[in-house]
Amino acid sequence: MYLIHSYEPTQADVSVFKELASKVPDHVKFPHAARWYNHIASYSDEFTSLPAERLKAERLEAYRKKKESKPKVIAKSMVCLDVKPWEDTTDLVEMEKLVRGVTLDGLVWGASKLIPIGYGIKKLQISCVVEDDKVGIEEQITGFEDHVQSVDVVSFNKL
Repeated sequence: MYLIHSYEPTQADVSVFKELASKVPDHVKFPHAARWYNHIASYSDEFTSLPAERLKAERLEAYRKKKESKPKVIAKSMVCLDVKPWEDTTDLVEMEKLVRGVTLDGLVWGASKLIPIGYGIKKLQISCVVEDDKVGIEEQITGFEDHVQSVDVVSFNKL
């Protein structure tokens, strides 16, 4: 099946024209088909140069531009981290300053609190909102080797 839907002749018109070449439409019974046939026949010298995929390509390009112009949804997550110190003498206020000092595009620090683990040792529990495609913070926090023993993800919720 061929779709002829434009004022400008295309390869679809050429295909239908060639199929009808031996059966010229009767101009009395089928005036519109006869007019179309004569119109396409006037392009017979240009059959090979008529556009085939141009219209399709134009429409795909318009669709791509329309799709790109839509605002993209930024995937964000709320993460709650447990930052554990090496020992009970670790300065937790300094450790929190170091953790909050990690600044990345797509990272926003939230509330924090110190939670007792046992035997006088406390851990820092801190929350943050991250843009999923941009931020990976655990490696940077564990880089503070003098203060941080380990980092665990307590919760991870998509926003």
